[in-house]
Amino acid sequence: MILRLLGTGVVLVSLLVTSAEARVVRLRIDHREAVLNGKSFGSAGAYEKLVGKAEFALNPALAINKNIVDLDKAPRNARGEVEFTADFYMFKPVDAAKGNGRLFEEIGNRGTKAMLGYFQKAKPSRDPQTAEEIGDGALMNQGYTLLWLGWQWDVPQGLMRMDMPIATDHGKKITGLVRGNFIPNDHSPTQPLADRNHLAYAVDDPNSADNVMTVRDRSADKPQTIPRAKWHFVGDSSVALDGGFELGRIYDVVYRSRDPRVTGTGLAGTRDLVSFLKHDSTDANPMHGIKYAYGWGISQSGRYLRHFLYEGFNEDEQGGKVFDGVFDEVGGAGRGSFNHRFAQASRDAEEFFNVFYPADMFPFTDGVETDPETGKTGSLMGPAEARHVRPKIFHVFSNSEYFNRAGSLIHTDVNGTRDIEPPADSRIYFVSSGPHAFGPMPPVKAEGAAALNNPVQRNPIIRALLKDLDQWVVDGTPPPPNRIPHIADGTLVPTEKAGWPTVPGVHFPVPYLKTYRLDFGPQWSKGIVSEPPKVGKIYVGLVPAVDQNGNSRAGIRLPVIEVPIGTYGGWNFRDPAIGSPDQLFGEMGSFHPFARTKAERVASGDSRLSIEERYASRQDYLAKADVVAKQMVQERFLLPEDEQEPVQQAAALYDWAIQPNRK
Repeated sequence: MILRLLGTGVVLVSLLVTSAEARVVRLRIDHREAVLNGKSFGSAGAYEKLVGKAEFALNPALAINKNIVDLDKAPRNARGEVEFTADFYMFKPVDAAKGNGRLFEEIGNRGTKAMLGYFQKAKPSRDPQTAEEIGDGALMNQGYTLLWLGWQWDVPQGLMRMDMPIATDHGKKITGLVRGNFIPNDHSPTQPLADRNHLAYAVDDPNSADNVMTVRDRSADKPQTIPRAKWHFVGDSSVALDGGFELGRIYDVVYRSRDPRVTGTGLAGTRDLVSFLKHDSTDANPMHGIKYAYGWGISQSGRYLRHFLYEGFNEDEQGGKVFDGVFDEVGGAGRGSFNHRFAQASRDAEEFFNVFYPADMFPFTDGVETDPETGKTGSLMGPAEARHVRPKIFHVFSNSEYFNRAGSLIHTDVNGTRDIEPPADSRIYFVSSGPHAFGPMPPVKAEGAAALNNPVQRNPIIRALLKDLDQWVVDGTPPPPNRIPHIADGTLVPTEKAGWPTVPGVHFPVPYLKTYRLDFGPQWSKGIVSEPPKVGKIYVGLVPAVDQNGNSRAGIRLPVIEVPIGTYGGWNFRDPAIGSPDQLFGEMGSFHPFARTKAERVASGDSRLSIEERYASRQDYLAKADVVAKQMVQERFLLPEDEQEPVQQAAALYDWAIQPNRK
């Protein structure tokens, strides 16, 4: 059926895919409307929003689908294919010919949409409609087609999801062990089996002898088994303990579950929809003329993209390249639980959160590396290299990834003894002293955190890097060189040798994620996990060295770092009120402002110069910040139109920091 714009009304349109090779069976458009009542965006003109379902079918017999765990155990249609559907959401030029030939897909973090906030300065929204929610239109003015696709089955209601098939043993239920892991931060009578308010795998038998709860204080401690009579399940989603849970301790619940989802369809769905939009020339494709496709993901979805590449999904069923460019933002050195039986895609691995899940797994580097402990050799880009479908790739790190996401392992050997430079088609950019997720302005202390949250935003850098990536892919223009700390020059070190200053009330050295070699059992090669895993030796992690101000010496240094009014970290300690105050509070960053005057500094014992000792005036401070921003534009880490944005943030922080009553 040929697509046509029907204003802002709700319309059901089925786009049938006629090609026998197409794995997108149909795009069902449930809602279609003009964006901002037909507003024109640059030379691309008016945009429309398409919302609906993508219907997929996979042939388990095809070699390219063999690595999708349990696909052969999913129900099949009359053609022998496995069917599934997913939410899709798209902004596209009404006149496809006016587009710039680029498809930009955000791999949504746990079912959310962040692209418009990062790249168009928009207000967050699940369903962007207003001018504030669309933002300044930067991507749309250039003619990009913007895409989102649900790829998880277990996200909370109302978010982008995929309806994944359930694996069975010839129609009989499959059971297996699933592990819930939590560290209580409050005195709630129950704790969740799943991560971050996600849906949990169902408890098969509450009375099974396989169901075990343990507790320990640190990840490397031997777990203590809690007597079965003292705890019980509350429905299929949570557990309760007689006498309540102790704050700041690590609890695990291993239980027998049923009905595993074929989670690898999340990877295949992305592969097939992007390939379809790039190559299908029929009326079933709503956006003809796509020449290049870019995938962008933050945190969990950055790890998703790393996993996508490692497992060979950048090759479509016709042998073509899926993504031409990949933008992995703050994904760290890991991959994730995206393609195994009873996988929990939301789980990650942090210094004191989500312990011992299959996230940080060898290999870590884009180039070939060897683990001397196991003798294994590999690389993240190995499958893409072998099949000649390697994309250009950017890895962007904040300071948090070195403390919570094993970041150094992406550019060092596994023993932390030497640097490994990225291959020619890879770049790694470290945003010096930045946080994983930005805190608000003015700075506040989040509940459960010991210090103020880090408000430093890297969005202006990200917008510039997208342009750099696009020019690299399309024109072959090399992007800026890597900006990372190195062992060789002393900017990447063990945390106890980082050069920490004396900051009143802050504990140094800062702890970091210890990444262990994990053994998930004899069937792990088939995608079946044994819980809990056996813990082996550590992969050695390192952290960025800091200057006398406590800020990272290496990396891309924004004006607030180069001309500081405090110490900015990608880490934050747990408040003593929630237990384990010597451990990190998730991936939250921290901000420790300088004393306002020399007298305040001396009285508190702070080793860092005060604001008064550093800057003669506000004008002096902003002049220095402006010089840094101009240099970043020259280095292509800032767009000219964004030059003043980080200067304005620096000004706001300065004005806050000199207040006598700052909190």
